[in-house]
Amino acid sequence: MTYESGREQETFALGEKIGKEAQPGDIYALLGDLGVGKTVFTKGFAKGLGIKEHVSSPTFTILQVYDEGRLPLYHFDVYRIGDPEEMDEIGYEDCFFGEGVCLIEWANLIEELMPLQTKWITIEKDLDKGFEFRKITIEEGR
Repeated sequence: MTYESGREQETFALGEKIGKEAQPGDIYALLGDLGVGKTVFTKGFAKGLGIKEHVSSPTFTILQVYDEGRLPLYHFDVYRIGDPEEMDEIGYEDCFFGEGVCLIEWANLIEELMPLQTKWITIEKDLDKGFEFRKITIEEGR
């Protein structure tokens, strides 16, 4: 499924819609270049789960847990992971196979760890359509 977003608010709204539909055990892989809107999407996703606290990308901590919403959100940013085995140190399996929802930025870097049921969300810019335009593609499994 492909969506087009012409403004940051539309990217946020799509994230919120998907967050509202998220179920325990869902895993979302979020892909896209730096500055494409992954954090904006994630903030909307968190709002859809009922999370009110400030959401930011866990670039240096790798994992941020938000547990005040209707489901826990395990927000990963694996950009700094050098080897997928480093994910064992974080205890990723407890998050991936728990009762919460996982959202993993840069998931392509640990693709071999991603379960088959992962929902892959790719956000891309198209400057020919405007600075804020984004094409957001959602695929079930890979």
